[in-house]
Amino acid sequence: MRTHLCTCYSLLFNSLPLLTSPLSRITMARSNNNTSNPKVHKMQHLLHSDPSGGWEKCWEKGVTPWDIGQPTPILVHLNQTGGLPKGRALVPGCGSGHDVVAIACPERFVVGLDISENAIKQATKLFSSSKSAEYFAFLEADFFAWCPTQLFDLIFDYTFFCAIEPEMRPQWASRIQDLLKPDGELITLIFPISDHEGGPPYKVSVSDYEEVLHPVGIRAESIVENHLAIPPRRGREKLGRWKRSICKSLL
Repeated sequence: MRTHLCTCYSLLFNSLPLLTSPLSRITMARSNNNTSNPKVHKMQHLLHSDPSGGWEKCWEKGVTPWDIGQPTPILVHLNQTGGLPKGRALVPGCGSGHDVVAIACPERFVVGLDISENAIKQATKLFSSSKSAEYFAFLEADFFAWCPTQLFDLIFDYTFFCAIEPEMRPQWASRIQDLLKPDGELITLIFPISDHEGGPPYKVSVSDYEEVLHPVGIRAESIVENHLAIPPRRGREKLGRWKRSICKSLL
């Protein structure tokens, strides 16, 4: 199970053209572009040489070109302007935890989930002494198998959906449905919107989300351009806000 779920790790690549070579189950064909970014090239080598533990090795060796080292700007903006649900929030594939800490507050407890032990260790090291530490938690767990004791008012997905293989997307949607409260909200940053081949990150479109979310009763309330996307992603990223229907949940 862990082998094929290692592709679920959060990816924040700044140079999409470096990832146009096909990757099927973490087997990436070499291309002329791979050598232009040494960290991406090294990351791809780690994934190719160890399909079951490649992401863990990336964190262990500090080869994390997807990690921008700061909270996602649009998420910070939504939090500062009161645009996020209060209650319990979940960030799957949280990596080093910047987004988790950015929205944690007395009115919102945030759980950062990641399959990588090293990612969780780094997040804990970075933020264990944070003033808001009582309002968040980092957990090493598999999103597709994790069974929390409470549901969530908010789930924030950024580069988690595009990191999993496309055939796993219906499972992703089912887990979102299971983990959201009846009136909960899913916020997605739809990225990368492109026509490149292979992945991760795999190319995505609004219809890719609708195709798997509509059958489980989750529909978009708004989809707009992300005007606060970081420069390398501008024009290739949309902000989606989705609400689930009242129906039977996992818990």
